[in-house]
Amino acid sequence: MTNVLIDCPYCGESVEIVVEEHVGEQSYVEDCQVCCRPINMKVLLVPGEEVEVEVQGEDD
Repeated sequence: MTNVLIDCPYCGESVEIVVEEHVGEQSYVEDCQVCCRPINMKVLLVPGEEVEVEVQGEDD
């Protein structure tokens, strides 16, 4: 597991999420730990590179 810091698209607060360390692309929804609104997450894991996380609100 890898910890990644993201910014919530709703409240703007920095939130730490945990990402599974398997190669590939993952898409899922996780609630913000601060404002509790749902964040759409798209995670890309490439061997030898940093984890890339794209976040969007439900209206984006």
